Amino acid sequence: MPIDFDRVEAIGLSKTYGATRALRGFDHVFHSGVITHVEGPNGSGKSSLLSLLALVATPTRGTLRFGDHGPRARDAIRARVGFVSHAPMLYPDLTARENLRLFAALYGIADPEGAIATFVERLGGGAHLDRPARTYSRGQLQRLAIGRALLASPRLLLLDEPTTGLDDEGVARLRRILEEERARGAIVVLVTHDRGFAESVAQETLCLRRGKLERAA
Repeated sequence: MPIDFDRVEAIGLSKTYGATRALRGFDHVFHSGVITHVEGPNGSGKSSLLSLLALVATPTRGTLRFGDHGPRARDAIRARVGFVSHAPMLYPDLTARENLRLFAALYGIADPEGAIATFVERLGGGAHLDRPARTYSRGQLQRLAIGRALLASPRLLLLDEPTTGLDDEGVARLRRILEEERARGAIVVLVTHDRGFAESVAQETLCLRRGKLERAA
């Protein structure tokens, strides 16, 4: 059964990989209709935080609450999460159209062709829909990865360096998309080193250093 939530609460989140403490005692509440920019130097725990929020990694300590739902609702929560990670998470031998149809089926989207039309309208790339993803440039792959993350109108949208490879038009489209997602009430968490882009879209900024939250503004 589909679930909904208007906030994500991180409580004492810590993540350790062997001897490396990637995240240490992170506490924050992410709210509906707010784009949160997470900044910090390389190795500060930003990508680890996104992986925990996406439920593709498990915290060493601490917990996450998605509204009134906890970890037991993992599968239902993951169905409401859109995640753009460093890896495109696409099938290289499938065309863009086939990739989108596949993910639409996995999300249970009743009108996959409508979802594909929305992808073209929002992100462009209609001329390349029937080319295998392995023939795409980095920017074209990034647009497709963003489109895949948006397919099911996620409640929680997680973006790890989403402007990578995008040209000026692609960045402008992404900026409009994030404004639209915020307006519809999505919870958006953005990791990027592009400070100008972050300042143009984010309502709050968190600073991570050595796995700890140093500042929230």
